[in-house]
Amino acid sequence: MVERTRQEDGFVVFERADATLRWAQAACEEGLRILSEGGERRHGGTWFVGVDALPNAPDGSIKGIPLNGPFMEAIEAPDHWHRAQLSVVFPGYPRKDSAESDAAHRFRRDRDAAHVDGLLPEGPQKRRHLREPHGFILGLPLNVSTASPLVVWAGSHIIMRDAFTAAFDGKPPSEWADTDVTDVYQAARKSVFETCDRIEIHAEPGQAVLLHRHSLHGVAPWGDAAGDMRMIAYFRPLTGFARWL
Repeated sequence: MVERTRQEDGFVVFERADATLRWAQAACEEGLRILSEGGERRHGGTWFVGVDALPNAPDGSIKGIPLNGPFMEAIEAPDHWHRAQLSVVFPGYPRKDSAESDAAHRFRRDRDAAHVDGLLPEGPQKRRHLREPHGFILGLPLNVSTASPLVVWAGSHIIMRDAFTAAFDGKPPSEWADTDVTDVYQAARKSVFETCDRIEIHAEPGQAVLLHRHSLHGVAPWGDAAGDMRMIAYFRPLTGFARWL
């Protein structure tokens, strides 16, 4: 259970607000409808990725319910909200996919699939490039569940920022997307594992979790928690490359 929400740790958990709860309830209804229609599940059927799955409007509202809450005072809201990800985890997560390597599965199981958003693995060797510079990561829990919580490494955003600052030094932002940052990223991630506290964040509908865009984060295994799913909506609005760093 998270006990601290200091901004220097790279995340803030906002207290429950009625406006946020109304949005989460509407989004949960849509989420259940989307799940009933099927869709691809990964990791042995234990994760519905749901990228761009929620049908929220460009102003962030869903089913006419505005996207609002205390978190709005802590962000620079985009002019156009993208369709939110509907991330749903099911009991047994993570099972091993047939096409998944043993090493990749172990990393997902033992290291929560820790990653920095926007660094996309490409090609057979899964080399990392900054293709999607996000402004922030906003998580909105849609159901009550203690299973598979969001995990963040406190202070990791500072280590990652310093590593990317060095990696892009002397390069114009127009070249950053084509810069292979795999080795720098993996070395920084190793340093994070060795020096930063791993924090599990448990939040309920009506709350919101705001992550710094450079924070190393992931999803914990399901464990022995009760329930039939854990559902969270995520917004990751894009920003400019220079502003990302």
